[in-house]
Amino acid sequence: MIVEYFVRLFLLIPLIGGLAWGSLWLWKRVQLGLPVKSECNRPVRVVDAVALGANGKLLVVEFNGDTLLLGVSRSGISRLASGDKGAFDA
Repeated sequence: MIVEYFVRLFLLIPLIGGLAWGSLWLWKRVQLGLPVKSECNRPVRVVDAVALGANGKLLVVEFNGDTLLLGVSRSGISRLASGDKGAFDA
C-alpha cells in the first residue's frame, strides 16, 4: 500500500511540474504578444518584445524589410525609431 503511494507520487510530481512549466511558458508568450507558432508567412513580424511595467511594451517589428521600434501603451502606439537590419536611427 505504501509502495503504491510512492509510485503514484513519483509519477505525478514530474507531470504536475511539466504542466506548470508549460503553462508559464505559454502565458509568457501570450503576455508579450509574441506568436506562439514560430513559423509564419505574414508581412509583419514581431522580432522581440520587452514589457515595461504593467501598461507598456517596447516592440521590435519587422515590416516590408524595415525594422521598427514601437512603444505600446494603453494610450496608443508610437514609432520610436526605424532602421535597417537592426541599426536604428532615432
